[in-house]
Amino acid sequence: MKKFFGSALAAVMMFAMMATGVFAESNDAMVRIVHASPDAPAVDVYVDGKPVVEGAEFKAATDYMPLPAGEHKVEIFAAGTKDNAVISQNLSVEAGKAYTVAAANMLEMIELAVAEDSMEATEGKAKVRIGHLSPDAPTVDVGLIGGDALFSGATFKAFTDYKELDPNTYDLEIRTPDGKQVLDLSGTKLEANMVYSVYAINTADKLEVLVLQDSMVMPSEMPKTGMGGASDDSTASYTAEIIAVAGLGALAFVLYRKRTVQ
Repeated sequence: MKKFFGSALAAVMMFAMMATGVFAESNDAMVRIVHASPDAPAVDVYVDGKPVVEGAEFKAATDYMPLPAGEHKVEIFAAGTKDNAVISQNLSVEAGKAYTVAAANMLEMIELAVAEDSMEATEGKAKVRIGHLSPDAPTVDVGLIGGDALFSGATFKAFTDYKELDPNTYDLEIRTPDGKQVLDLSGTKLEANMVYSVYAINTADKLEVLVLQDSMVMPSEMPKTGMGGASDDSTASYTAEIIAVAGLGALAFVLYRKRTVQ
């Protein structure tokens, strides 16, 4: 994972604070899009008839993009086509709020799963939530290995409330309520003053996690898990209004070219 030092880091931090202020005072919402449909092809995403994402493959996530408050038509097509949208759905957003919009479920039943995000970190704490986006996985808990559950009873398309944790490296697991482990997340590092969303994705027999950063300020190091840590090849891209979301570990996702939605 690339690290930014000296003046570069200072510039990034200053830009993030400026972007936060602009966002808070604007009439826009901030929206990011996640491709979480395991068997769907690469897709193009249109909002109100205008392309905003091109060629996004499974596990891809966009930066946050500004979108005027109100109701919008979201259409998702197989990449390179504009016939027979696999999703055509209205999305309502409020000014000053942030959202994750995920294309979820298997292709035959693909749909949008929408969650309101928090961009406000708590001083000295890591803030985390869980999203269940694995279409055939059972209800799951997330907790310390051999310990209590931190998040309980997450079902498909459910997003838990955020929980504040002390910054630390945790040995976590995703498990069924009866205690059977379905995914080992040992060595998950959560940094202070950061907000994270942890999404369970893919099918139950290939369960993976995708970690997105919800807060606007870039951490010095992205969260790591025992499944390979942060990729040295991960990069951040920037729009005029917002700092990018970055990828996780061996499951790093690709950021795609975006256009500001008018």
